[in-house]
Formats: sequence, C-alpha cells, structure tokens
Amino acid sequence: MIEEFETIDEFLAHRTSDVEEAVRQAAAAEIMPRFRQLTADEIDEKSGPHDLVTDADRKAEAYLTEALAKLLPGSVVVGEEAVHANPATYEAIQGQAPVWIVDPVDGTRQFVHGDTGFCTLVALAVGGVVHASWTYAPARDQLAVAVRGRGARLDGELLRPGPPTPGRDLEIATSHPDYTTDEQKRALLGLRTEGVRPRPCGSAGLEYLAIARGELDATAFSWEAAWDHAAGLLLVEEAGGAHLTLTGEPFRITGGNALPFTAARDETTARRVRGLLTAGL
Repeated sequence: MIEEFETIDEFLAHRTSDVEEAVRQAAAAEIMPRFRQLTADEIDEKSGPHDLVTDADRKAEAYLTEALAKLLPGSVVVGEEAVHANPATYEAIQGQAPVWIVDPVDGTRQFVHGDTGFCTLVALAVGGVVHASWTYAPARDQLAVAVRGRGARLDGELLRPGPPTPGRDLEIATSHPDYTTDEQKRALLGLRTEGVRPRPCGSAGLEYLAIARGELDATAFSWEAAWDHAAGLLLVEEAGGAHLTLTGEPFRITGGNALPFTAARDETTARRVRGLLTAGL
C-alpha cells in the first residue's frame, strides 16, 4: 500500500529529499549531541565487546522508525536495535510490503571511541530488491544517495570510480575475525597473496562508500545482516561496481548467501576477489 503514489519509483521521484531530511534530522537530534559526550551508562554490549549499542543508536532508530513510516504509508521498518529486541521483526525483509532497513549508527565502536568513522544507513526495499539508499556520515557532513537506475551521488556529485589502476595492489577491507567461522577464515586467507593488501574493516557503510568513491577496491565480508549491507551494496552497484558471493551470485539481502562475499568497484575485480576467496577453501 502506497497511498499517494502507485509505485516505489514514483514515491522516490517525489520524496527522496524528504528521506534525506529525516536522516539528517535524526542525526542532529539524537546522534551528534552524544558524540564524544557519552557516559558509561549510555553504552551497552550486545554479543560481545566489539558489538556495542548506545543511547544514540536506540534513540536515532526510534526517530527514523516514526519518520520513515509516516513518509511511506503501509511501509514497515526493520532496524538493527528492534531486531535485537525481537528477532522475528527481521522477517519483514522477506515480505512484499515496502521495508525501510535501518542501521542508526553503523560503526558504533568508532562512535564510542570518538572517531568520526561512523554513519547512519537507510535503505528502501521491496521483495528483497533495494530501490534506494542513504549513507550519512554526520561527523564528516557527507551524504551519499543511490537510487536504482538513477546513479549514486555523494553530496550531489556523481560517483563513478571505474576499475582499479592496473599493476597496483588491491586494497580490500575484510571482516573482523570475531565474526568469521573457521571455514570463512580459510577463505579470507586466500586474500593473503601477492598483489593484494587486505586490512580489517571499519564501518561497513563507509567501506562501501569508499569503494563508490574509488578509495577502496573491494570488501570481503562474512556476515549477512541487511542493515549493514543493503544501503552500501546499492551505492556500489549504482557507481558501476558489483557484488558476488562464493557461488558467483549477487548478494541477497533476504539471506542464504554463500559467505564470505565481495563487493568491488567493478565486476572484473569482484570476480578476481571471489576467485581468491574460493582458492582459500
């Protein structure tokens, strides 16, 4: 159900800037006032010491949940913190209703430590297909927007990085070891070869933005949480990049992917990284 508009494309043609404004306002109201101002009682662990949540995460998600649902009647919101509280809410990604996929603070660990390397991620999907995404790094005042079939832009400037420079080592951001199985660790070892420079990833959303800007060649990630990947994968696609799982298929936000998977600044690089990952098994 989309009351004012017959299709998602029509909605996006008229309301993309309204979503942008909601994202900016959520950050201004709930995230930035807490940046470098957090107290110990505003920070909690979820699954472990590298998986943190703060009052900024919770309150920004609540703000966006209300604002986005109002913008698109009949839509549902799947947010990281809501799913942590009730895992069943994640199932909405499988449905046919428009779904907003929200990571209020991607890179919470960096946010807690006072580093500017965090962002707010919002994606709009229907039936497992991402139609638009917003990546906002408020501490850096950077906003990237991607709309399927209409390109990717950072602060209004078109993103089109092209392939890596021939002969230069590939720089690849990879999953933290805490979030990999033994088999995935073996696959990632395939990247430790001549001509490749793997490094630990930071905020997933900002790593995808770095690919879209041509500052990073690829990622190799081993987890599926849609709030970490949906926005960035569309950003990479619309900038001319590609993403592949171990089976050679594109990553699906609905799950069931063969991991690790890669996103890269062009399809040739994505195929090369996939080949290195499978060689490690």
